[in-house]
Amino acid sequence: MANQSKQKSIPRPPVVVVMGHVDHGKTSILDYIRKTHVADKESGGITQHIGASVADFQGKKITFIDTPGHEAFSQMRQRGAKIADIAILVVAAEEGLKPQTKEAINAIKKSGIPMIVALNKIDLPSANVDKSKRELQKEDILVEDWGGNTPAIPVSAKTGKGIDDLLEMILLVAEMENLASDPDAPASGIIIESSLDHRRGPSASILLQDGILVPGKILTTESSFGRIKTLEDTRGQKIDKLLPSQPAIAIGFDMVPVVGETFREIESLEAARDYVVNLQRQVKKNLAATQKNAPELKEGQKNVNIVLKADVLGSLEVLRETINQIPQTDVFANILEANAGEISLNDIKTARAGGNAVIIGFRVKTNPDAKAMAEREKIRIMNFDILYEMIEWIRNYMEKARIPKYERKELGKLRVLLSFWAEKSRQIVGGKIVEGTVKRGVKIEVLRHDSLVGQGRLINLQKNKKDIDEADKGEEVGILYEGAEKIQEGDYLVFYTQERNV
Repeated sequence: MANQSKQKSIPRPPVVVVMGHVDHGKTSILDYIRKTHVADKESGGITQHIGASVADFQGKKITFIDTPGHEAFSQMRQRGAKIADIAILVVAAEEGLKPQTKEAINAIKKSGIPMIVALNKIDLPSANVDKSKRELQKEDILVEDWGGNTPAIPVSAKTGKGIDDLLEMILLVAEMENLASDPDAPASGIIIESSLDHRRGPSASILLQDGILVPGKILTTESSFGRIKTLEDTRGQKIDKLLPSQPAIAIGFDMVPVVGETFREIESLEAARDYVVNLQRQVKKNLAATQKNAPELKEGQKNVNIVLKADVLGSLEVLRETINQIPQTDVFANILEANAGEISLNDIKTARAGGNAVIIGFRVKTNPDAKAMAEREKIRIMNFDILYEMIEWIRNYMEKARIPKYERKELGKLRVLLSFWAEKSRQIVGGKIVEGTVKRGVKIEVLRHDSLVGQGRLINLQKNKKDIDEADKGEEVGILYEGAEKIQEGDYLVFYTQERNV
C-alpha cells in the first residue's frame, strides 16, 4: 500500500509561515511579494488576523501564511497539524532580536521545520546585519555565511532589494524537502482562520494539505461539520477545485470552526455529526478534569482570577492551553471557570465570588442583564475576536497586577532626648543622631528596649529652630513625627527608605 501511495504522490507548492517581532516588517515583505497592498488595508500596518495567500515566482507557486501570534502558530502545531513546510524569521537589521523574535525562534524550533532568516530594513542607515547575526548566534542559529546551516537573506521590503533572493531560497529549500501530496486521498487540511458572516453563515479560511476538495463534499473538524457549498480564493472569486497547499474560504459549516483544528472529508452528514458529538463530549470531560484550584501562593506572588467564555468548546480548549503558556512566576492566571456560550448573569456572580475576577469572552456576546449587573458590581468584561490580541491583553493585565518589590535602605539612627509636644498622630521630639544621616520625608521605626513598637514618617526636620533637609551623626535636631505610637524619652528612631525594584 505504501508503494501505491508513493506512486500517486505528486509535487506540491511549499507552505511558508512568516514570523517575527510585531513591527519588523512581516506584512511589508509579503505586501511587496504579493503586490496587493495588504498593509494599506490594515490598522497601523499591523496584521489583524491569520491569513494566507499564493504568490507566483519563476513559474512556481508559494503559499504564504502571515501569522501575528506565535501562540496561534504553536497552538496549530500542538493540535497535531503541520501547518507549514518552511518558516521565514523576519528580523529588522536596525533593531536586531526582540523578545517576540525569540518567541518566534522557539516556536519554529519546536515545529521542526526549516528556517530562513530575512534580515529586513537594510535600506536604513542604522541597519547592522552583522549585529543581528551575532544575536542570532546567541540563540543557537548560525547563518550559512558564518559556517552554519541557516540561510540569511538581507532584504528591504521598501525597495525590494533581496526579495527575489529570498523567494529563490524558498524554492531551493522546498526542492530539498521533496514536498508531495496524494491527490486520491480524502481531502484534509487545517483551519487557519474562521468567522461568522451574518449573511452567509459560518466560514473558514482553510489550507488543503492532501486530496482534492470540490464544493459538495462533507468536511468535519473537532467542533463543526457541514457540506461545503462554496469555495473562494483569497480574492473572493469562486473556485470549483482546490489543490494541495492552496488556501481558500469554505462556506457550509454548521458552526464556526476553531482556528488550528484539522478538517477531513467524511462520507455522510450523519457520520460527521456523530464524530463531532463524541469529540465534544470528550472535550467537555477533559475541561472539567483540568479545572484546577488556585495555586498556593508564596510571599510576593499573586493570582489573577479569570472567568473564560468562548463560542465553542474547542475554542475553550485552545484558549486555556494558550493562557497556561504565558510565563507565570510572580503572577498566575487562575481560570475559575471556562464555559461555551454568551456571558450570562451566572458568570458575573462567579466573577464576584472570585474577588471581582475579570471575565474574558472570545467571540461571544454579553447578555444585556449580565452587562448591567457587571456595571453595578464593577466587574470587568473584555471581549475579543482575535486570539493574539486576547493573549497580549492578558499578558499586560498580569504585568500590571504584579506585586511591587521594595528594597529597604537604612539611613541613620537617633536617640530621643526630649518630647516637646504631642497631638493626635503627630509629635515633636528632640534627640541626637548616633548613626548615619537623617533626611526629611523618610520612614521611621520606633525602637523601645530593642523592640519595634511603632512606625511613622519624618514630616519636618529642624536644627537651632531652623528647617533643614538633612543632618548627620553627632548633630542634635528636632523632628516632627507622624505615627500612631507616642515616642518616649530614651527611644531610638531608625530612619530608612524603601525603593521599588524595577
